[in-house]
Amino acid sequence: MAKSPDNHRSSSPLKWWSKIVLILGLCILVGGCQFQPPTTEGVINLTLWHGINPPPNRDVFQKLVDRFNQDHPHIQVEALYIGQPDQQMPKILTAVVGNAPPDILWYTPIITGQLVELDAIKPIQDWLNNSPVKAEIDPALWTGMELENQIWSVPMATNNTAIFYRPSLFAAAGIETIPSTWSEFRETAAKLTAAGEKYGIVLPLGKGEWTVFTWLPFMYSAGGELVRNGEANLVNPGAIAALEFWSNLIEDGSAILSAPERGYEQDNFISGRVAMQITGPWTLGYLDQIGIDYGVFPIPAENQQAAVVGGENLFVMKTTPDREKAALEFLEYVVGSEFQTEWSLGTGYLPINLTTRLDPRYQEYVAKQPALNVFLQQMNWAVSRPNIAGYSRISENLGRAIEATLLGQSPQSALKASQNRLRLAL
Repeated sequence: MAKSPDNHRSSSPLKWWSKIVLILGLCILVGGCQFQPPTTEGVINLTLWHGINPPPNRDVFQKLVDRFNQDHPHIQVEALYIGQPDQQMPKILTAVVGNAPPDILWYTPIITGQLVELDAIKPIQDWLNNSPVKAEIDPALWTGMELENQIWSVPMATNNTAIFYRPSLFAAAGIETIPSTWSEFRETAAKLTAAGEKYGIVLPLGKGEWTVFTWLPFMYSAGGELVRNGEANLVNPGAIAALEFWSNLIEDGSAILSAPERGYEQDNFISGRVAMQITGPWTLGYLDQIGIDYGVFPIPAENQQAAVVGGENLFVMKTTPDREKAALEFLEYVVGSEFQTEWSLGTGYLPINLTTRLDPRYQEYVAKQPALNVFLQQMNWAVSRPNIAGYSRISENLGRAIEATLLGQSPQSALKASQNRLRLAL
């Protein structure tokens, strides 16, 4: 963000004032820049932008950041919440273009391609190859860390989605067997439905990443793919089959749609209006607090079992060698078993560290929360979303196709329209 003193002195007063105005404008827009008082000599102060939610999870993270700061007096990390993830992209890109980035960025790995194109992040493969934490990272997460044979980030937390269900509603409908295939799931949803009163499942309406994230396991289960030979490939048999499956649930009357772009809200599930919902382990603690009955089972399979890796990674933004080195020290702390154990126990996220999964404290936690076993098991076949520069455009157009299908358009025509829009955009 800062220029060197020599550059400052060589600028004319008018140009220098223009830079101040630009930076002030960026700070107002981004909401993360702060003018700091003089720093202690020998201490490197770092800023970290994140969008951790719900607030209790944010509190867990802040306590762990405070612990790092206490144990590393030469590095002080300031964690700044900059809004929900779906609101962060404009702020992040504005800060990068304006040369005012944070030192460390928390975000889903799908942003990797854009940041690489902007030359905004530091490749960290050499550092990771020499770090003891490398061997402890879940292999399922490596795809989300890599792009063009280089490592660009490390995972902080991970998850995947599964089907949450209400056992009491299953029992009332006489359902004794958990569905494991698409056909069984469709039959189960129909049995749970009483038109106008109760429904089998709520499906996410909207074109945002949440809708895409929860739908993708069905596409992969049917053998679909989003990218072929480096090109977007939305119109494929697996995608058509997955859209038809969701459309059939709507046509059967077994599913209702969420409010637009609010597919993660669980009000209908909690009230018992719907018996099933697609969501992830981050909701376990919340549901326990409410005290309703619930269970979890894997995403039903068509051709194969499938799940999609979720969660956020940490990126080291390009700043100065000293700041980048300090940021890497924080990343090593986050990937390590101490952080991962406390974070997982406090939030319900799956630990990205394999050592943590064997920790007696975590094993005891899983024993008390057996639903976690579903998500841990699904990590054995979970895949990452395509880590390419154009993913945001692919996701946006795929989201449009999903939304159009749920509102009555045929899967083939919705996907073809999205593929055409995407071709024009690219």
